[in-house]
Amino acid sequence: MPEPVPPEPVPAATPEPPPAAEPAAEERHRLTAPGGLAALSLDAMASVAYGPESIVLVLAAAGSYGLGYTLPVTAAIAVLLAVLVASYRQVIAAFPDGGGSYAVAKAHLGRRTALVAAASLVVDYVLNAAVSVAAGVAALTSAFPGLHGHRVGLCVGVLAVVTAVNLRGIAESARWFTVPTAVFVASVLAVVVAGLFRDAPLSTAAAAGHASALADGASGVGALLLLKAFAAGCSALTGVEAIANAVPSFRTPRVRRAQHTEVALGALLGVMLLGLAVLIGRFHLRPVEGVTVLAQLTDASLGHGAAFYVVQFATVLLLALAANTSFGGLPVLLRLLARDNHLPHVFALRADRQVHRHGVLFLALASALLLIGSGGDVNSLVPLFAIGVFVGFTICQVGMVRHWTRRGETARAALNGFGALLTAVAAVVVTGTRFTEGAWAVCVALPLLVLLFEAVRRSYAGLAERLEPARVPAGPGRQRSLVLVPVHGATRLTRDALSAAVSLGDEVRAVTVVPGHPDAEDRRAIESLRRDWELWHPGVPLVEIADPRRRLGHPLAAHVNALAAAHDRLVVLIPEAEPPHWWLRPLQDRRGTVIAHALHRRTDAVVCRLRIRVRPAPGGARAHRPGRGDSAATTG
Repeated sequence: MPEPVPPEPVPAATPEPPPAAEPAAEERHRLTAPGGLAALSLDAMASVAYGPESIVLVLAAAGSYGLGYTLPVTAAIAVLLAVLVASYRQVIAAFPDGGGSYAVAKAHLGRRTALVAAASLVVDYVLNAAVSVAAGVAALTSAFPGLHGHRVGLCVGVLAVVTAVNLRGIAESARWFTVPTAVFVASVLAVVVAGLFRDAPLSTAAAAGHASALADGASGVGALLLLKAFAAGCSALTGVEAIANAVPSFRTPRVRRAQHTEVALGALLGVMLLGLAVLIGRFHLRPVEGVTVLAQLTDASLGHGAAFYVVQFATVLLLALAANTSFGGLPVLLRLLARDNHLPHVFALRADRQVHRHGVLFLALASALLLIGSGGDVNSLVPLFAIGVFVGFTICQVGMVRHWTRRGETARAALNGFGALLTAVAAVVVTGTRFTEGAWAVCVALPLLVLLFEAVRRSYAGLAERLEPARVPAGPGRQRSLVLVPVHGATRLTRDALSAAVSLGDEVRAVTVVPGHPDAEDRRAIESLRRDWELWHPGVPLVEIADPRRRLGHPLAAHVNALAAAHDRLVVLIPEAEPPHWWLRPLQDRRGTVIAHALHRRTDAVVCRLRIRVRPAPGGARAHRPGRGDSAATTG
């Protein structure tokens, strides 16, 4: 049964309210409009390198006659691009907290539809990062064939660089990637402008000696072929939604800056796509194996000199860095999902420089696994690509139709309805044509992600029911408590732990686990601890728990359960020594971890791990008498 849509009003596309003043240091780590193009638009910009080629390769099945439809198909994609840009511009205004299609669906189509949109975006962002890196490395290994055997390592290395930059903040990534973006856009525009002033190709050296990919004997173009070409070319639209997803990453006024960035992206992308499509017809380009369409157009417009290699290098670099779009959009989406209890709350945490560190690391790990699993082969990943984004596009457009219909603006609703129809057709065609090539995996992943989101939400709902966060709790009252302190010797760590325990509870007991059948060495150790405890006389009784199997955590857990009924609150305080340097940590034992794990699994006691930094005594003198527990021990 479809989920009913709540009747409450939805946010209107009104001007952004005046934000609370933020420290200048925080604003410095957010994006300007040009920075937003560099940080969030690399995916869309880089699609110029493969979008027109996808159209040409599909139409090549109909021979030269089919290639004549390159410009009309590209024009249809440009119309859809304009619709999407206009729609996402309104999404930015209506949902300034980001989230894109997830936020739209949540407000207008219900929670479950919103989760489908979120799942499609998660899949798309992860695949985009993997495909972008693999495509960039593939272009590099094409220029230097000797590196082909190292492509997995190169992919992981490039991904690590992009991840490291994004861990320093999205504004930092924008500064790093502004120059490559500007060089690529300027190079493609130079190819378009120079090509428009030429009546014939300046050079065809790039395609010389390569086999043609053009079919022979075709005399017509069917509607299905045009739909496939349209769906293939729509891969150039991936990344258009990233700006709407990441509105909180912009400097104030955020809505205005994000809208300007969205419009600038649409204008640049549309001009480049249409310009390259015009050149394809002008130069009567024929696709060949082993050479990209963009390389052939660059050769025809600028010649086979230095300018040709500048364009190719800029393309390689931008393809590799296009993964940055995912790093700008996915962490913000994960934050919204975590805020709505659909993901662990750790994804909502922000570090310094406004970094959603856990979202960045999740994206890096998921993309690395895809790259390693596919062997860095871009052709293995491409069939999975773009399906998720079309699903997200369609849901967003349908949500905006309802948005405008509720406000009586039928013209805008009709525009979004037309966009929804186009993106839905593209989603169906892409899924159908690529299903056996691997698209089935995305069809399986989407419902699994939705189920995961629902499971996390149910877990948080159950926890909230027990904690009753919506109710005012009763006043705090005193409870009689018993504090147990596991000890292993009479040491300074033991003294500090007992001092803390006396402050926490009404009654304190030190406990130690001894062998049930001790040998001579065990008996000497037990007698030594008893003698030391009597000499020290800390005012806390020492309880010995015998275990014939020489376990540590289980007998202590059984002892705690035996005492639980007689006390309102039972606390186990586990003292642990924190070494002064990180390289000394491997020298410690793991008694505290073993005890805590057993208590968490087998008891309802409150378990506290008291970590005490152990610093050398002044002058190197010992602060206390040597005891049995002084060597690299974790617990007292």
